[in-house]
Order: sequence, then structure tokens, then C-alpha cells
Amino acid sequence: MRMAAALPLALALALGSPGVHAQERALVKTATVKATVDEVWKAWTTTEGIQSFFAPEARVEARPGGPFEVYINPYAEPGMKGADDMVFLALQEKRMLSFTWNAPPHLPEVRRQRTSVTVRMKPAGEGTTEVRLVHSGWGDGGQWDQAYAYFDRAWGNVLANLEKRFVTGPVDWTQWRAQVKAYQEAEDAKAAATKKP
Repeated sequence: MRMAAALPLALALALGSPGVHAQERALVKTATVKATVDEVWKAWTTTEGIQSFFAPEARVEARPGGPFEVYINPYAEPGMKGADDMVFLALQEKRMLSFTWNAPPHLPEVRRQRTSVTVRMKPAGEGTTEVRLVHSGWGDGGQWDQAYAYFDRAWGNVLANLEKRFVTGPVDWTQWRAQVKAYQEAEDAKAAATKKP
């Protein structure tokens, strides 16, 4: 009788052990950038730096709780520009920064929630920096899986732009701005047409 009572307890303890749980899903991307850690840090922690490789507009204040807002579509209404209302979680000067993140507007169920991104950097030889980005806090299924797939591509592009920024210079957003403005004007016209009686 005692053995029968002890078996469920042993099973519960075994299932509750850390080794039994599934590993947390995370996106991990790395890049080696031809720039010093100081330069890479500035690229991630200033408005001008973010605009040099990530997006045409941004609002960045590198302090815990400070804004880390990245506007992919600066012509959209507030709250729909990109990473609106995101904030820095933690910063370790020239080593690590983390911030909240959201899904793109076309995934509204997940966009209302937040994930987190951590960027670590360290010297990787003379004049180069290794950058490691980890995006975690994912749910499962539906729009969560769509957002995960989206950022699996997007973060690779962001780090490629960071590398390129230090080889050929800051991104010229002129053509992007023209395309996004035309897109937004068309979307605004459609929305206005559907509101008319």
C-alpha cells in the first residue's frame, strides 16, 4: 500500500524536474560586424544608430524603461508604425541590451502581447564585433507560429543590414520611404472609402 502511494509522488517529482520540460523556443541569430564594440553599441542604443541600419525612423533612449521604438512605416497611424511603445528592459554598457518586442500589424492577436529580445556584443578580433541576438517569449500555434517565422527571416535581415552599414555606410531609406508612403496612402484611401455611407 505504501509503495502504491509513493509511486504517484515519485512520478510527479520526476515530471516536475527541469530536465523533463521542453526547451523554451527562441530565435538565435549571430553576425560578425566590421566595427568596434563602441560603434556597434552606438548603432543599437541611439536614434541615429537605429536609423543607420534598422528603420527610417526611431525613438531610442538607452536606459531601463526608456523607449526603443522602431518605425518601419513612419506614415502609419500611431501604434501601427512598427515597434511602437517598446522599451529597454536592461543595458550593460557595450556588452548587452534587451528590449520588449511586438509582432507586425498584420498579426493583431500576437501584436497586443510582448516578447523580448537580447542583443549581446563582444570583440571578435581587431576592429570586429560578434553580435548575438536572442528573441524569446514565444507562444505556440496560430499567429504565434506566423510571427516566429516572420522574425526568423526579419532578424537575419536586420543583422545583415547592420553588417552592411559598417561596410558601405548607413542605409539610404529614400526608396523605402516612397514605397511605404504610397502603400499607406492606398490603405488610407481604402479605409476612407469603406467608411462612406
